[in-house]
Amino acid sequence: MKVGFIGTGSMGSMLLDAFITSGALKPQQIFASNRTAEKAELLAQRHPGLNVCSSNVENVKNSDILFLCVKPLQYKVLIDEIGDEVHPDQILVSITSPVQIHHLESALTCKIAKIIPSITHLTLSGASLCMYGSRITAEDRLLLEKLVGSFSRPLEIQESHVRITSDFSSCGPAFISFFLDQWIEAAVEKTGISRDHCTALASEMLLGTGKLLTEGGFKPQELQERVAVPGGITAEALSLLKHSLDGVFHQLISTTHAKYDEDLNKCDILFGDSKP
Repeated sequence: MKVGFIGTGSMGSMLLDAFITSGALKPQQIFASNRTAEKAELLAQRHPGLNVCSSNVENVKNSDILFLCVKPLQYKVLIDEIGDEVHPDQILVSITSPVQIHHLESALTCKIAKIIPSITHLTLSGASLCMYGSRITAEDRLLLEKLVGSFSRPLEIQESHVRITSDFSSCGPAFISFFLDQWIEAAVEKTGISRDHCTALASEMLLGTGKLLTEGGFKPQELQERVAVPGGITAEALSLLKHSLDGVFHQLISTTHAKYDEDLNKCDILFGDSKP
């Protein structure tokens, strides 16, 4: 099996690294092409044996599965470039949410899937959000989920839910890190504790909390009730948070959805507003 990556920027290189680190793919099985050739060459230096292609067309010709790791508004130009080279037996995987499966199926003859990754895959963890086009077979699904399952938990979702699920799986690490950073900053200012010490404590706490929720059988509300003794310090602080953050998460979701709708509209226009 040969797997191609068109685009080796932040997410493309992260996925490629995860496949190799997890042992799912060997460098010799991977073909990479990038608008800036030096970026692909750097990956080949890091992973000896990795094949760097001189063009996206060369990449397509060599790959059984092709991951498109470019920005949404770059898709149409890329599809026009490679459209005549793909064939019905190939699987093309998009990793961006605004570009819809029907956009790609209307423009290409190959099989289409969409898998949204997360930076958490760098530690062989987190969820991969999986969506499948009409030409994908049961065997194709098993193959793709086995591949991404080597470094993540594959979760099949409806494409209509891609934005809200991405808020948690893909954007979530940034949101949680922002919360921790603000908390740490306040702790340093109020108490003089070392930033490094406080960051280490917060990081270990976050890791342990994640394990309690994924392996320990707790739901978020149950965990709050277990930690917060009525009338205690934690309960008092939770009361403050509930009051101070009232409505914030509704606004957060509205913000991410508004940006998604804007990008989706741009993609509809680029692809001629094709509908399923």
